[in-house]
Amino acid sequence: MVETLPAGIDWRQDAAPVPYRAALTEMTARNDAIAAGTAPELIWLLEHPPVYTAGTSAAAAELLDPRFEVVDAGRGGRYTYHGPGQRIGYVLLDLRTRARDVRGFVHALEGWVIETLAGFGVAAWRAEGRIGIWTRDIDGREAKIGAIGVRIRRWVTMHGFAVNLAPDLSHFGGIVPCGIEEFGVTSLARLGLDVSAAEWDAALLGHAAAFLTRLDSPCPPAASGDPAR
Repeated sequence: MVETLPAGIDWRQDAAPVPYRAALTEMTARNDAIAAGTAPELIWLLEHPPVYTAGTSAAAAELLDPRFEVVDAGRGGRYTYHGPGQRIGYVLLDLRTRARDVRGFVHALEGWVIETLAGFGVAAWRAEGRIGIWTRDIDGREAKIGAIGVRIRRWVTMHGFAVNLAPDLSHFGGIVPCGIEEFGVTSLARLGLDVSAAEWDAALLGHAAAFLTRLDSPCPPAASGDPAR
């Protein structure tokens, strides 16, 4: 598996939690710099202190208990929780040098997370009509283990994905996660797996080359189980 990224892509890992507003400011500035050709692309892995973020489709009724700071994220999607024990991947790539395919980018991002989870023995999938990454919870029901939310400005991507390693799952109770009430959330820890941030990051890097290669071609036709994008 690949241990480094191609030249021109920075790989950044933060161990200490980064406040969401600070990360959003830095990510926006880096997005602008990539678009201007003055900074390399970036894949940034980090965690946040507890926060609820609102996407552009967030409905006020889905904010049930604002026990943590609520921040307008500017990405697509609805309300999402971020907090310790959840690994965030901010992916800032220039699609002008790849296939200019928004759906293809999201599909590839989902596939990257799904393949990384498989390496830990977790079967995960896309679910038609439900954004995110899904798996079978300990009660046998489908549950969300990863969230996807992106924004593309001048064909440069920002935001990305969040995967639940071992967050406090009760914190999701303050919102309707991604606007989906019928299904719960789960984590690797709830599934009985002890995976550190460092282990997750290393596994993710191992699948990075395949993810980047997919971005060179338009998205394939949706297969059974893929959400309509």
